[in-house]
Amino acid sequence: MAKDFHHPYEPYDIQRKLMEAIYACIEDGGVGIFESPTGTGKSLSLICSSLTWLREHKRRTFDEAVAAIDVEDDEPDWMAQHAKDARRREMFQIREDFEARLQVVRERENRARERHANDELQHKRRKLAMDEDRPSSQDDEQYVLDEYESDDERTKPGLGTQSEYSTETTKLMERLGMIQTKKPENTDDDIDELKVFFCSRTHSQLSQFVGELQRVNLPTGMPPEPSETARCDTVGATEPLKHLSLGSRKNLCINHKVTKLGNQAAINERCIELQQSSTPAEHKCPFLPNKDNEDLVLDFRDHALSKIRDIEDLASVGARLGICPYYASRPAIGPAEMVTLPYPLLLQKSARDALGISLKGHVVVIDEAHNLMNAIEGIYSTQISETQLKLARASLIMYLQKFRNRLKGSNRVYVTQVVRIVDSLLLFTSSLGAAAGPSGTLEPSQLLTGKAVDQVNLSKLVRYLNDSKLARKVEGYASTVPAAQNGVGETARTARTTSEVPTLTHVQNFLVTLMNPSAEGRFFWSKEDKTTTVQYMLLDPSEHFRDIVQDARAVILAGGTMSPMDDYRQQLFPYLPSLKTFSCGHLIPTSSLLVRSIAADREGALEFSYKSRNTSGIIRIGKALLAIAPNVRGGLVVFMPSYSFLEQVAECWRSQSIAADLQKHKPVFWDSRAGSEATFKTYAEAIAAGRKGAILLSVIGGKLSEGINFSDDLGRCVVVVGLPFPNLQTPEWRAKMQYIDDKALARGEPKGKASREHAENVCMRSVNQAVGRVIRHKGDWASIILMDARYTQQRIRAKLPGWIKESFPSDSASGVDDVARDVRHFFQGKS
Repeated sequence: MAKDFHHPYEPYDIQRKLMEAIYACIEDGGVGIFESPTGTGKSLSLICSSLTWLREHKRRTFDEAVAAIDVEDDEPDWMAQHAKDARRREMFQIREDFEARLQVVRERENRARERHANDELQHKRRKLAMDEDRPSSQDDEQYVLDEYESDDERTKPGLGTQSEYSTETTKLMERLGMIQTKKPENTDDDIDELKVFFCSRTHSQLSQFVGELQRVNLPTGMPPEPSETARCDTVGATEPLKHLSLGSRKNLCINHKVTKLGNQAAINERCIELQQSSTPAEHKCPFLPNKDNEDLVLDFRDHALSKIRDIEDLASVGARLGICPYYASRPAIGPAEMVTLPYPLLLQKSARDALGISLKGHVVVIDEAHNLMNAIEGIYSTQISETQLKLARASLIMYLQKFRNRLKGSNRVYVTQVVRIVDSLLLFTSSLGAAAGPSGTLEPSQLLTGKAVDQVNLSKLVRYLNDSKLARKVEGYASTVPAAQNGVGETARTARTTSEVPTLTHVQNFLVTLMNPSAEGRFFWSKEDKTTTVQYMLLDPSEHFRDIVQDARAVILAGGTMSPMDDYRQQLFPYLPSLKTFSCGHLIPTSSLLVRSIAADREGALEFSYKSRNTSGIIRIGKALLAIAPNVRGGLVVFMPSYSFLEQVAECWRSQSIAADLQKHKPVFWDSRAGSEATFKTYAEAIAAGRKGAILLSVIGGKLSEGINFSDDLGRCVVVVGLPFPNLQTPEWRAKMQYIDDKALARGEPKGKASREHAENVCMRSVNQAVGRVIRHKGDWASIILMDARYTQQRIRAKLPGWIKESFPSDSASGVDDVARDVRHFFQGKS
């Protein structure tokens, strides 16, 4: 009998196979990569498979844990059974008490909706007793550094409170993951339910996922109670999912005088500033959780878990209760069964630690995972410009001149060390003359050659910068000094006014990479607009993801276009002996998709490598499209390799009348670096307005190649011109390729093979992401044309998703005229 995954609809066969594969991966543990094309119900498949496993595992583990309760060997069976039943009933009572509190919240909210009088139930908001502006700039005391002891252990004493549960029950709760064993105080706050962490790239994607989550009803996570009456009552019973949305301060802050700053970094800085001990009480944020509003924090937790809410709903609950949802959501993490959160909160260890998130034994599901490696590299890479360094130095000198006599002990030592480090970095940037070229690589030791820098303990210095809040104090004081007196140049002043983040914070972030230069990263420099930028780039994301893999029970990577999957094996999981992979077919029949490659025209082979993107080739692209366009009904979307090439195409076609000839068949719309949304809107309006359709020329890797819905007539034919390889001649890519080859050589692989494979995988993942946007549902249909002779190579074709390869015969014609004929027949069959 097929497993019931509690799908809200009757699942298709491919959806059932996907859910079975995900369930098996979680049950067995380890890492799995799952590809499910857009439009095949991927989100519901992820929800139903992971949560079905979760509830079944909780019921099974409960029974196993009760059966394993220790009893004395000489006790009679009836006494042993009585002890187990007593523990079981106690566990049920704990769960029922918690569920009862959540039910009270649900009923209260239902009554409010029925009466259409939410205002009657809203808690009276506290008056925001905070001035519009920062404290008076005349009060310099606020900028003085607190005394600092560098050897502080900064450990928090344990609470040592005795458990309110029996020893046996405590052991059972620990076994079930309902209490964190390291915590000595066992209250509701200690519950750490087995859970699924669901991560996606953006808050909007998470909101869509939460909408799907609201469709699912799941059986209870507890087995029937021992009594026959209770057993009858619980057969087929459902239990609301305890779900929590986590987000950034920008999405959850309810202090309007903070959120009006707009910038994510500025909001973070202002929030932290309002919590400082030096901030007067009347200026602190009134919504922060504290000892006086613990009841509101618990009330917020119950509201957060009582129903499935997205991040906007959670912010509304916080505003209604008058408690900060960013901080008050943390106590709700433990009892939650599913936590949704964006990439940075999961992938960054410091963010997980700040939220108190432990992944130990839990399930991690990462959606839109084709972006995962880039996301990890972006999080752990950083850069700083010469302009920022000069501004940081000027601000520090100004600060020292004002407060030198008030800086004692460690403060004086560390502030002086910061100046030395900044001077050393500026020494490097100033040493790059005109002959140095526009960019290059460097060793970290080249950045630390300044006077007495070798005596600086970077680890202690970074810790000091973090603990002392030096950046905020220096920036705060500098902002009070008139521009005419601060000795900072016009460029630096502009940098200060356009950035909401203290300049020293950029220095601090950069010092972290200098602290222990990783073998997995490299340093680079580049010149642009008369300023030099020094950058650290992570080349290998595997080590920074490894702790997630080691802690979690299972890690599921899912996406619409995960092919080619070998890249994840080599770049993200080289230490794992095996990976589970699954590529889901599409809901559409093969007859609803036509895939062809154009390898040649009447003049010969067509190959649009970087070196061959000349005027002749651009004209041949236009002639090929003129042969195809008359046969396409609806939208014809053309993806070029880059914006610079698209601009070349536009200039050439307009001068050669090719653009005018295309316009005779359909209106033509050109994407640009700045106006993608407006371009797509006018293109969609043209599609809706008439039967001619329209042509949209865009760029692989641009805004229109990812996340845009080209369903139905918006995308009846998609053409990809060339293979969008990254520019492998940049210092960053040369270092990346060298690093990959060095690792491959250590494994005994031929030189150059691994780096070539990675470049092809990056290229084809972009192609797959773009062409995957045209089929969005079971009744959709479209054609895909890959315009480049290299698409006929088996090595390249093998990197396409399985559902596309099924409609791409290896013996299909690849001349322009033949492909145009196939497109015509395909569209005639859809009339």
